[in-house]
Amino acid sequence: MPGLGQGRGEIGETVASFPTYEGAQKAVSRLMAADVPARDIAIVGNGLRSVERVTGKLGYATAARTGAINGLLLGLFFSAIFLLGNTAAQASVFIGVLFVGVALGMLMSIGAYAIVRRRRDFASVTQVIADHYEVTVLSGSIHRAREVLGAGAAPVRPPGAPSAGAPSSSAPAAVPVTTGSKPARRRRARR
Repeated sequence: MPGLGQGRGEIGETVASFPTYEGAQKAVSRLMAADVPARDIAIVGNGLRSVERVTGKLGYATAARTGAINGLLLGLFFSAIFLLGNTAAQASVFIGVLFVGVALGMLMSIGAYAIVRRRRDFASVTQVIADHYEVTVLSGSIHRAREVLGAGAAPVRPPGAPSAGAPSSSAPAAVPVTTGSKPARRRRARR
């Protein structure tokens, strides 16, 4: 895959393609260990799609609980700053700041939920996923990168494409055949 242009947009040529991001990360680590300049390497995700996973239902109770936890953390932060600045402060001030943080966190979270509840009554996490990942290298380091990755640089086939050694779709799939060898092994192990 040629670069996208000159300067910042140039990503180089594809030297390897992987079905997972972890595979691409390992290839980049191998390239960097072989002294391929890091600035010449890029990981490009292809076939991007957005996946939004619903994590739960939202309600006033959930909003209050989440706000209380966030407020507690905020209260801890401010009370720690207050205590570091004033070593003669009493414990009641520390606890008071925690309670104020919890109360403010709950109020803010319930208020925010009241505004958006008609449009969205669930919590979710959005993730961008790629079908496969290509490791690209700029032209100045391409030969060294191909030396390092060698056979590991085999391209990934698009989804649905048969592999070179795979049977064609017209051939029946191999079905594993069970023989009586497993019970025989168990009998021998018990003796």
